[in-house]
Amino acid sequence: MMSLSVSEGEDTRDNFTSHLYAALCRKKILTFIDNSLRRGEEICSSLLKAIEESKLSVIVFSENYASSRWCLDELVKILECKKMNGQTIIPVFYQVNPSHVRNQTEIVGDSIGEHELVTENMEKVKKWRAALKEVATLTGWDSRNIR
Repeated sequence: MMSLSVSEGEDTRDNFTSHLYAALCRKKILTFIDNSLRRGEEICSSLLKAIEESKLSVIVFSENYASSRWCLDELVKILECKKMNGQTIIPVFYQVNPSHVRNQTEIVGDSIGEHELVTENMEKVKKWRAALKEVATLTGWDSRNIR
């Protein structure tokens, strides 16, 4: 059985991502999505374990994805699993231009800039920036072009 993790922000949780999750479950794909974390919490060990054990990760980028430190930490972990375990990553750009994610412009850039203003850990912000750029160069789906 394939295991899959879905990384998404709060703004897609009750619409696009919930429909994606339901469709994957109907196809009997073991899917992990963590809706129980609150903003500002650290990624819990069960989420890290689910990411590590997944064969595939779907990352649903939205305009507000980069505003969540939690999502960005999850993104870095997913990329680590890609490098270490060969995990497949499928980016989905939900109503956001992939170039805005890749180049951190528009609202994505504003969100990263806000993190830079409030964090003391600039190395973490550098990792987030690199992760956004790397994943946004992968072949994925752009909701502005595909229904």
